[in-house]
Amino acid sequence: MKEIFFPYGKEILSQCFEDGELAGVLTSAIGEYQAEYDAETLVKNALAAPIASPSLAELAKGKKRVVIIASDHTRPVPSKVILPAMLQEIRKGNPNAQITILIATGCHRETTKQELIAKFGEEIAAKEEIYIHNCDEREKLRNIGTLPSGGACEINTIALDADLLVAEGFIEPHFFAGFSGGRKSVLPGIAGRATVLANHCSEFIDSPKARTGLLEGNPIHEDMLWAAKTAGLAFIVNVVLNENKEVIFATAGHPERAHEAGVQFLSKLCAVKPMEADVVITTNGGYPLDQNMYQAVKGMTAAEATVKEGGVIIIAARSNDGVGGDHFYHQLADEPDIHKTMALFRSRGRGETVPDQWQTQILLRVLMRASVIYISEMDDETVRKMHMTPAHSIEEALEIAKKLLNKEHPTITAIPDGVSVIVK
Repeated sequence: MKEIFFPYGKEILSQCFEDGELAGVLTSAIGEYQAEYDAETLVKNALAAPIASPSLAELAKGKKRVVIIASDHTRPVPSKVILPAMLQEIRKGNPNAQITILIATGCHRETTKQELIAKFGEEIAAKEEIYIHNCDEREKLRNIGTLPSGGACEINTIALDADLLVAEGFIEPHFFAGFSGGRKSVLPGIAGRATVLANHCSEFIDSPKARTGLLEGNPIHEDMLWAAKTAGLAFIVNVVLNENKEVIFATAGHPERAHEAGVQFLSKLCAVKPMEADVVITTNGGYPLDQNMYQAVKGMTAAEATVKEGGVIIIAARSNDGVGGDHFYHQLADEPDIHKTMALFRSRGRGETVPDQWQTQILLRVLMRASVIYISEMDDETVRKMHMTPAHSIEEALEIAKKLLNKEHPTITAIPDGVSVIVK
């Protein structure tokens, strides 16, 4: 008998499996990694030994306007640790630098004052110049060229007018950009809405290279990289977090080379080989990542990479905030034929992408490979409208899976945290 624990909101679901019932358990080694230093020391050490770049203090010399791109409220970046160290380095190089912290909201809502305080602390939130990017604020956007995707690359003018542009962030596996961090601070972070939509076009999302853990040949990554280079991003400080959101690694320096160092570190801990099975049970990592169905698509893609064609994916995502987006909901719920919706998306050119299309497209891809049983706090009717089967426990979901497969003893693979592994 083997007991497996699955994060679910702020709780844990457990399930016992008989000997021989599990084909395998796919887990990241990130939880076992013990950092040599505390978060502050890791960041300071990274800044002291930047990769393929002069120090941040050296770069700041003679630079009047310095802009730091910082993540928004939707990301667990430990800005309270990273920002003070970056500010100190910049002012060491140029005490008179005019520093602006530009919040990379992408297409998210505006970060509130309280969220800024929670993210940066009272002192930085009160004393530093902070500007919140708005992807629809036309007067704050400037076209800097054409992306490889063919879309116009519109970037916030505050960043473009800086004498020195730098960014903080964190690196984790990403289900279509390969990894977060690095260049993503610029696109989608401080880009215009049309630029983000072009980057997330159906053709690129359809690419077999636009997958978790893949950068080489990934068209979405290449678009983002082009935008960051053209916008003049000169230096990054990125961290890797464990499952408790604690810093275990920090990298600083050249935007591409420093990001690669973080990617290599993370890949060694997160990469797992697929263990094909009839049923794959996964999660979206619990709170705060499983608060809605929209975000839970990420966890499904880990299961997609190891479930048998025609099999069943069981995902436990509390979803206390519901579906997570009107566009996402209607794109799925208003059309009973998922193949028809997918054909519509694929018919759209790079400049015809609509909001949330990419997330719907990935869920459609998952649904075309396997049936999905969705364990959540959502009402059953809504889950069914989204083309999934509702359940409220792993035990119930397994019984439903057996009926769907017409198998009393299906093979099962467990992925306790679907957003922490790279299945390849």
